[in-house]
Amino acid sequence: MARQCSVEKNKQRCSCTYTACDKTGICCECIVYHKNRGELPGCLFPPEAERTYDRSIAHFVRLHSK
Repeated sequence: MARQCSVEKNKQRCSCTYTACDKTGICCECIVYHKNRGELPGCLFPPEAERTYDRSIAHFVRLHSK
């Protein structure tokens, strides 16, 4: 069974503050984009860390190693 992407529903709960992003609400594209850059999507970071736009895995590890 094929799944449909619920873009509008995803946008309502998306915590990314980068408003110019064309992948907002299209989680599968967001994940692939950041994976290809060696990053994680902003939704995996706490709000104050997400706003720095540092999506690096190292930043994520530093935040969660405290």
